[in-house]
Amino acid sequence: MSLQKPSRLRRTVSLRKLVRETRLSVDDLIRPIFVTHRNKCLEIESMPGQFQFTLNEIEKTIEGSIKLGINGIILFGVPETKDETGTDTINENGIIQQAVRTIRESFPELIIITDACLCQYTIDGHCGILDKNGSIDRKSSLNQLQKQALSHVCAGADFVAPSCMIDGMVKYIREALDNNGYENRGILSYAVKYGSAFYGPFRNAVDSAPKQGDRKSYQMDPGNVREALKEAQIDEDEGADIIMIKPALPYLDVIREVRNQVSCPVAAFQVSGEYAMIKAAAQNNWIDENETMIESLLGIKRAGTDIIITYFADAAARLII
Repeated sequence: MSLQKPSRLRRTVSLRKLVRETRLSVDDLIRPIFVTHRNKCLEIESMPGQFQFTLNEIEKTIEGSIKLGINGIILFGVPETKDETGTDTINENGIIQQAVRTIRESFPELIIITDACLCQYTIDGHCGILDKNGSIDRKSSLNQLQKQALSHVCAGADFVAPSCMIDGMVKYIREALDNNGYENRGILSYAVKYGSAFYGPFRNAVDSAPKQGDRKSYQMDPGNVREALKEAQIDEDEGADIIMIKPALPYLDVIREVRNQVSCPVAAFQVSGEYAMIKAAAQNNWIDENETMIESLLGIKRAGTDIIITYFADAAARLII
């Protein structure tokens, strides 16, 4: 009897493609985009190849993504003003609200997701409104989050993505959307968001680092998995349409466990620090950027994700095509 010889199926490129277990598709990818009130695009120093786009330039860059087959984006705003309560989050002429209206008019079929949080809109840089003791005031923060979500879908967003990790955020948003005639608009919940060091470049990009303290009292401890399952299940039960894990690569085991826990689609966010590490190593000729990028995305997909939010979306689409 002939012994099994797995290498027979690795002999040629065509054979390897034939038996590949995990495949990346452009349909899996969501592109994050920063949009600013400024009148000039600004490259983000810690994220080479990523920009703060102006309202005048955002349609052009999105058109390029659509030509590559990218069907969805998630928007992050760089507001003109900040205050103690993040009032620009609910401003009808806020940066996200303006961007969504502009994009929706130009690209009616594009999936538009908006990040819903207060960190880049508040002076203190925290994800909710602080009380006099410097802790998150849950009730006032959730009320503000409801108004923010409504303003986003009213402008034309398909999904609101709450990222503040405040207990009850999905329930509050779902109730607000349903009670105001937006039952068909979705919630992509940052259900499992770890208190991670990998967010550094993003915080530089939107000037959202906490001015004092940190976010560990409301973001998850990197050592916990069972807690992630609890968070994911609560958010699904409260009405989340998609559950997200963030970051991605350091938490592949968590992605797999969550995938086995929930019935709704699972997303993962390959965050700014993951992107920046690959870019920096590639710029120093220590790794091949394209091969490393695709391998990292395959790992995230193999772990069980249906959707990957990645700053490499356009670059990956060019290779997948």
